[in-house]
Amino acid sequence: MDILDLMKKRRSIRKYQDRQIDRKDLEKIIEAGLYAPNAGGGQRARIIAVHNRALTAQIGRLNLARFDRSRLAGGYVSAEQPSNIDDPTIKNGFYGAPAVCIIFGARNFLYSVPDAFCCAENMVLEAAHLGIASCIVARGEETFDNEAGAALLKKWGIPDTETARCFVILGYCDGRYPQVKPRKEDRFMIID
Repeated sequence: MDILDLMKKRRSIRKYQDRQIDRKDLEKIIEAGLYAPNAGGGQRARIIAVHNRALTAQIGRLNLARFDRSRLAGGYVSAEQPSNIDDPTIKNGFYGAPAVCIIFGARNFLYSVPDAFCCAENMVLEAAHLGIASCIVARGEETFDNEAGAALLKKWGIPDTETARCFVILGYCDGRYPQVKPRKEDRFMIID
């Protein structure tokens, strides 16, 4: 499939089947993240993959525990694939996805956030290529800024100089795969 067609096909999925993804597919998705563009070619992003449904759910609850709805720019995402913005009864920031990749970056590096999100974008594109549903989720720092989160970071050997920047949740879409939304007008300009 042409890369632009793949980009047009990919959707952010927030309803997942109760089925784990294959470890070999997870490894390919991680590899895609490792080849993402990164500032100065520094390869600073670190990926921790959780291939354990119960632990993924635990981290997903931590992700949403301190969600501040007052900082939102909008209040509606999708009727087909509702987010915690749409439905305050959702208690898991990972929406029941069976696997998650946590992307860490240097705490005090200017380009740590863009590096992490470039990594995440590569990962969701590879997931789509493999037929695996995904969604990029933010609130990395807040997820681990508590006793339970700090304990996980210590157990995984994440140094204090790094922080979680974002997540890529992975699984199989539960229900109909969403169709493309029309693109908004007046979002680009070409100046010759």
